[in-house]
Amino acid sequence: MTSANSQSMKPATVAKKLGIYLPATPQEFQDSVITRADFAELQANPPEWLAELRRNGPHPRPVVAQKLNVSIAGLARGGVEEALTSADITALLQAPPAWLVAERSTHAAVRAEAQRVKDDAAKKDAKKARTAAS
Repeated sequence: MTSANSQSMKPATVAKKLGIYLPATPQEFQDSVITRADFAELQANPPEWLAELRRNGPHPRPVVAQKLNVSIAGLARGGVEEALTSADITALLQAPPAWLVAERSTHAAVRAEAQRVKDDAAKKDAKKARTAAS
């Protein structure tokens, strides 16, 4: 396959895969079509602007949610609709508002329940395997 026929991605797709906020990227990145080889190069040797975005933001909602340990829906319920910088996230973590405390608690409960269901399924599978082996 020649490079002229190589697969390409839109900037929004690449930004999502890189975990960066597209509007904060350089205009030349936003206007370009990125090949898979270009994407691999960005991952292997990120330019300074990419390293800076990853380090300080602004970060997209999935990254903000992960750093705050809440769901994306929890961010929306908390009124966070814009991208946040690392400094904004740190400030929220140092002095968490009531909505963040509640959402972190909810998120932890949901994750614990998902783990319980997974563990129960594994126990049932193990029991079936033992029964089938007998």
